[in-house]
Amino acid sequence: MFTGIVEACGRVENIVAEGTNLSFEISSPISAELKIDQSVSHNGVCLTVTACNAQSHWVTAVAETLTKTNLGDLTVGNSVNLERCMPANGRFDGHIVQGHVDQTGVCTKVQQLDGSWLFDFEYDATLGNFTVEKGSICINGVSLTVFNSQAGSFRVTIIPYTYEHTTFANLREGQRVNLEFDVVGKYMRALWQQSGYAAMPKL
Repeated sequence: MFTGIVEACGRVENIVAEGTNLSFEISSPISAELKIDQSVSHNGVCLTVTACNAQSHWVTAVAETLTKTNLGDLTVGNSVNLERCMPANGRFDGHIVQGHVDQTGVCTKVQQLDGSWLFDFEYDATLGNFTVEKGSICINGVSLTVFNSQAGSFRVTIIPYTYEHTTFANLREGQRVNLEFDVVGKYMRALWQQSGYAAMPKL
């Protein structure tokens, strides 16, 4: 389990195709502290470390993961947001993040303000996911607060620290992002549907 608080940005050093899978070599400030079999969030995707040394580590994404996330869009030189699992005695500085991406979305607009940035996103609402005003969303592994929540779209504000210490500084209009919707909302949707109603009411 993660919290959506990025520890470091890694750099894609190598990508190797292995059948329908892709293995990524990632260099980062935390690679030397990792160990084999450890779970690490890469742009919001929980992946298992398969090899590591003082400078870099390797992870593998299977075909299912590549289909449902933006990891297949990565190229050598790209940055990725990294977060290790939350320790049992840690603090929830973000929100409950499982590292299981629900779907991808698209950045539709970036606005620089006086001291912050506004990012607009769209996603396919027919897949059943939704946001709520002032609720939580995980975008490429970053825990953020939603506003201007609409069916299939929402907006977030990025402060300078987050902008400078995550991949948001490199995010441009038209790029895909990984979205993990609030797990509480997903349970609410499941309970509502099990009660005999076809869909959640409008929020």
